[in-house]
Order: sequence, then structure tokens, then C-alpha cells
Amino acid sequence: MALGILEQVGLAATLIFALPVAVFGIQSLLDGNTVLGVGFLVVAVLMVLLPRRLTTPDDVPGAVAEKAVGSVVKSPETNQNDEE
Repeated sequence: MALGILEQVGLAATLIFALPVAVFGIQSLLDGNTVLGVGFLVVAVLMVLLPRRLTTPDDVPGAVAEKAVGSVVKSPETNQNDEE
């Protein structure tokens, strides 16, 4: 799955915040605080995965526009087959 430039920048910004949380979780695990360490590791993983999986209010107009254009405009392949 290829990421666009803006998605890459967004992922980098997310990683800036998620990596320290993950490192703290690993340090907590090594110090013997299992529950705290696992909790912070789960939070770090969710910080990265949730924005990619959830639909945000910013995504809704793009999805609506994509469906509208797809239903109004036919692909060039369809138009060529209809004319022949």
C-alpha cells in the first residue's frame, strides 16, 4: 500500500510522539513493571494504527466527492466500448 506525501508526513509526525511512549514502555518492562510497560506499548501501537484505520471528519468530504465523481463520470474504457 503506497503512501502519498501528506500521509508520509502525517505518519512521521505520529511516530515523533509514539516512539517516546514505546521506549518508555520498553524501559518499564525491563524495570519489572509489566502492566505499565505493556500498557504504554499498546498506547504507542494504537497511536500509529488508529489514524490509519478510523474515518475522521476530515476524510468524509473526500469520500463523498470520490463517490459522486465515480457515479457521474465514466472511465474512458467504458466510453470507448459504448461507441463501438
